[in-house]
Amino acid sequence: MERLKRKIDDYLIEWKNNKDRMPLIIKGARQIGKTNAIRNFGSKHYKVFIEINFILQPQFQTIFKDGFEVHEIIKNISMKMPNVEFIPDKTLIFFDEIQACVSTATSLKAFNSDGKYDVICSGSLMGINYKEIESNSVGNKEDYIMHSMDFEEFLWAKGYKSEQIDDLYHHMLDLTPLNEIEYNVMLNNFRDYMVIGGMPRIVSQFIKNKNFSGILKMQQQILLDYEEDITKYAGGLDQGKILNAYRKIPVFLGNENKKFQISKIKDGARNREYIGVIDWLSNAGIVNISYALEQLSLPLKGNYNPNNYRLYFADTGLLIGSLDEEVQEDLRNNENFNTYKGAIYENIIADMLVKQGYLLYFYKDNQKKYEMDFFVRDKDSLIPLEVKANDNSTISLNSLIENNNIKDIKYGIKLCNKNIGFNGKFYTFPYFLAFLLKRFLKEK
Repeated sequence: MERLKRKIDDYLIEWKNNKDRMPLIIKGARQIGKTNAIRNFGSKHYKVFIEINFILQPQFQTIFKDGFEVHEIIKNISMKMPNVEFIPDKTLIFFDEIQACVSTATSLKAFNSDGKYDVICSGSLMGINYKEIESNSVGNKEDYIMHSMDFEEFLWAKGYKSEQIDDLYHHMLDLTPLNEIEYNVMLNNFRDYMVIGGMPRIVSQFIKNKNFSGILKMQQQILLDYEEDITKYAGGLDQGKILNAYRKIPVFLGNENKKFQISKIKDGARNREYIGVIDWLSNAGIVNISYALEQLSLPLKGNYNPNNYRLYFADTGLLIGSLDEEVQEDLRNNENFNTYKGAIYENIIADMLVKQGYLLYFYKDNQKKYEMDFFVRDKDSLIPLEVKANDNSTISLNSLIENNNIKDIKYGIKLCNKNIGFNGKFYTFPYFLAFLLKRFLKEK
C-alpha cells in the first residue's frame, strides 16, 4: 500500500533547505510514524542515508567511546559499516531509539559545528530521557514534536486533496454553511476517525479494508505496548504508580467533572507520592494534560492551577480501545457517540487542539455553576470553546461572553453537530472543522 502522506514530510524538506539547519530531534510517542517518515525523507533526498537503531543494533552504542569529535564517530561507524561511503553535504545520519544511547545527544554539538553531515535523531517514548538529552545538546539542535495523524492527514489518506480542505476552510472564513452532502460526508469521515484514531498502521488497515475489522485488536496491542514501555523505561519513578495512573484515565474521563484525582487512583494514594508520574506520561506522548484556569484572563500560561487537571489520551483511538467492549460495540454498530458522557468528544477536541500547537486549559466555577471545556486565544482576546455532545443550551458560554467583568473574553466558539454559523456572540462549527481553528483565528 502507498505510504501515507504526513505533515512532517514538508517540514523535513524545509529543514533540509535551511542553510543554517542544526541536528534535528523528533519527539513523540511510539508507533506514530516517526521512523517511517525519516526513512522516507532520507532515502529520497540524500545520496547517502545511514540508519542506526540503538535497540536493534546495540553494537553501535560504542561509536562514541573515543570521544565526540565527528571524525572519530564516523571512523567508528565505518568500522561497523565498511561498505558505506560518507559524502560531505550529501549524507544524512539517522540515529533511532536514542533513549538507548543518550550519549548521542552530546555528539550533536560536534555535528553542528562540523557541518559536513546532516543528523536526525528520534526515539520511542523519548520524553523519559529528554531532560538529559536537553542538557547535553542545548543550543545545538532543533526539536520537532510529532503526533499521531490529525484529521487533515486522515482525510489525505482517504484521498481528499488540499483544494477540498481549503474549500472547507473558506466556508468557515465566509461563515457559509456546508451543503447537506458536504456536511454528512465529513461528519461520517470524522466519526470513523473518532473510532480508529490516528495511528498510521491502524489508519492504513482501515483504508485498505474499508471497515473496522482488526482495528480494536491493534488498538489494544498499542495500549499493552505502552504498558510494557512503562515497565521498561520508567527509570527512577515507581512503575506501578505510573501504570495505576495510566489505567485510570478512562475512569476519570467518564466522571461528570473529569478531574484526575490521585487520591482516587488507589486507597491511601497521596499527591506527594505521585510527583513526576503525570509529567512522565505527558513527556512520553501518551497523554495530554488540561489545567484549570484560576482567573479568566490573559496570559494563559501563568494563570493555571498545576494541581487541578484533566488527562486525555493523546490519540482518541486509544481511548476507544481502552473502553468496555459493550461501549465499543455501541460506537461501531450504532454510531452512538453520546455514551460515555461526552468524554470521547472532549478527548478528540483536546487531541485536535494539541496537534495545532495549543496548550489545554479549562475552567470550572462551582459557585456560579458554569464551566468551560477549553480555551484558546487570538491576538488580543481569550476565547472560550464549548464542546457539546448534543446540541443543547450554552448557558456557560453565554454567561462568560456576557460577563462585563471578564474583559479578555469578547466572543466564543461552540463545537457540536451543527452547521457553520455566528449569532453575534459565538461561532458555531461542526466538530470536524476543529482542525482548522488555529488557521481561522489567525486569518479571520
